[in-house]
Amino acid sequence: MSARVIETDVCIVGSGITAAMAAEKLADERNVRVLVVEAGDDMPPVQDWYRLRRRFLDYGESPWPADHLDDASVEGIQSRSMCVGGLAMHWGGVTPRFSPEDFQLKSSCGVGDDWPITYEDLDPFYQEAEERMGVSGEQGPADIDPRGKPFPLPKLPLSYNLEKLHGWVSAAGIPMWSQPSTKNSVPYKGRSACCRNDTCTPICPIGAKYSPDATWRTLRSGKQVTMLTRTLVRRLVPAAGSDRIEVAQAVSRDRPNEPVEIRARMFVVAGGYVWSPHLLLLSGLANRSGLVGKYLTGHRNVSGFVSLPIKLYPGLNEQHSLVSKQFMRKPRYDRYVRHDLRVWESAVDKGPRLRNDANELMLGDAILNDWRQRTQTGTARVRAYYDIVPARESELTLDSARKNALGDPLPKLAWRDAEVSRDLRGWQEEQIKALFESLAKAGNGRVIRTASDSFQDHPAGGCRMGKDASTGVVDSWGRAFEHQNLFVVGAPTMVSGSCANGTLTFCALSLRSAQEIGKEFSAKRM
Repeated sequence: MSARVIETDVCIVGSGITAAMAAEKLADERNVRVLVVEAGDDMPPVQDWYRLRRRFLDYGESPWPADHLDDASVEGIQSRSMCVGGLAMHWGGVTPRFSPEDFQLKSSCGVGDDWPITYEDLDPFYQEAEERMGVSGEQGPADIDPRGKPFPLPKLPLSYNLEKLHGWVSAAGIPMWSQPSTKNSVPYKGRSACCRNDTCTPICPIGAKYSPDATWRTLRSGKQVTMLTRTLVRRLVPAAGSDRIEVAQAVSRDRPNEPVEIRARMFVVAGGYVWSPHLLLLSGLANRSGLVGKYLTGHRNVSGFVSLPIKLYPGLNEQHSLVSKQFMRKPRYDRYVRHDLRVWESAVDKGPRLRNDANELMLGDAILNDWRQRTQTGTARVRAYYDIVPARESELTLDSARKNALGDPLPKLAWRDAEVSRDLRGWQEEQIKALFESLAKAGNGRVIRTASDSFQDHPAGGCRMGKDASTGVVDSWGRAFEHQNLFVVGAPTMVSGSCANGTLTFCALSLRSAQEIGKEFSAKRM
């Protein structure tokens, strides 16, 4: 059967948050036809979100129906979301920047690899991402939280509980401030202000938290982009005798026997840390150095709960936190450890119970009196993401034993630390737990418990950027070294995972790539 042929200027594979950033920038600034190809489905419109949240509360129904493909489940993947908007339809909206050391890790800390860009290179694109999404925030001390311009929106106000906890950490000598977030502190771009009712998860009922569907709604209604949903790109194919990609071979989930060919001047792979390297491996592209799928990266965390002699009222806004970058800067010790620090309110150890500390059964007034007595003090939740140096063998490969409905091998993930992180892991986690103990002591409190997670959060890598083809799959702009019209954007291009939520950095990198892609097309008159 002959293929259905679609021609465009830029073909973007995937419709997650980094694709949204790239598409919006190109549509705003360039005379260009943009086609976005998404394997998944559209998500319910924002006017349905209140109803969907209600059904989630009443019946436990998912507010995100059909947000994944059943034949694309991968062991070890953080989320199997595959839909218009991607994983950021579910995200928490937390948007810290990385620190300057993250981009010059080898030079400043003696471990890992330096990126081919600096913090200063990315600063204007961080700002642009914050403005496009609408980030509410306040700058911390300039020496540990540098930025070129102010946040586009005022910070989210601290609740009574966070104000009390801020006094605690300040007395302990740790500068902390309101966590930057894409939850509107004031109305912005047609989205209302956050009510701070602690109803962010699993769906914001009023759309005050940014998600990529807001960008796609504007672009699609204004006919600035074309989106092809329920269409899976299976291969990228170069022209005969050339390194330029000529066509994306795809298939519609509605018409699986009718092949689709997409021809474009530029191809942009925006499938995240799993599906971007997966597509390159399936296509046999950009991999002469053998680095496609390698150096998967992220960070682990140590968390804890601290009981404090502070009267708190749990439930005011458990989603929002304080943050500090003090420990993200140059290491405090001869051995390597860098981490962030966040503090939330918590209801842990403050709920009603049937048995007291002596395991004696309580009834009637004894239960209420015990509850009243224990709520005279408060609980803080503390957590630190700590940086991990990835091994080359931290990798995504093709799994010949597991295939999708079309017969293509699915990806297989294996996370491995570089030797320095593997050897220091126990010591690093003990340093963080010691910090929690120090914080508790400074507030005349006690640590209730701590825990260390084994999984790596905010995963990235698999198509890392480098100075040349021997050190990376793509250059600092995301352009594949081996294919002039092929770009990989966002998370897969990262060299390391830092020790803070990575989504804002994914977006900044994507916008920087879009600037380079846009040079192929004429500028719009402003």
